[in-house]
Amino acid sequence: MIRDTDPSLRLVAYERVSTARQGRSGLGLDAQRKAIDAFAASRGADVLARFTEVESGRKSDRPELVRALDLARLTGATLVIAKLDRLSRNAAFLLTLRESGVRFLAVDMPEANDLTVGIMALVAQQEREAISRRTKEALAAAKARGVKLGNPNGAAALRRAGKGGAPLRAAVARNADRHARDLADVVAEITSAGHTTLRAIAAELNARGMRTRRGGRWHVSTVRNLLARLG
Repeated sequence: MIRDTDPSLRLVAYERVSTARQGRSGLGLDAQRKAIDAFAASRGADVLARFTEVESGRKSDRPELVRALDLARLTGATLVIAKLDRLSRNAAFLLTLRESGVRFLAVDMPEANDLTVGIMALVAQQEREAISRRTKEALAAAKARGVKLGNPNGAAALRRAGKGGAPLRAAVARNADRHARDLADVVAEITSAGHTTLRAIAAELNARGMRTRRGGRWHVSTVRNLLARLG
């Protein structure tokens, strides 16, 4: 963490809203920006750049966060966010922040450090696993009571239409193509930096906090599939 008396503090601001509608309206961004600006003024710090993430709560990749961390790493600046407590249950964000090695400051929690973020990430992960476990247990209990789960017309309707699993496969392919397009710029940056082998690209994607379409880590096989879709 940077001390209050550091006269050379340079900041990279990271702001975040959780839905596209909030991003278009600016809802929540003004408050974050004002908090960061007031903090920078109180420290006599320069804000080198701002990165605004408009993300879905179900989406694990955060390209603007990666860009902000990259700039902070390259310039030796400190990443600043307005409200760490607002992100305290976001395990993907916390893990990316912790593993980046970049110095950070949170306006609402200036005492936060790598240990704080690490603990928050563990708690967030445990909460997510607990929610998943409770959901599975509830579904199992409902099934034991004789409740029919899922869409009773889904598979049958496909069979009646004589289409088999074609619509499902098409939907999966569309999602995979969309995910590949989202990563196109990141892959271009990685390869232009000289990381051209499948293993090297996988390592860089993992280092930047990128996740596969299913939320996992990158390997040679998944990078090969990604490049095939991009190509």
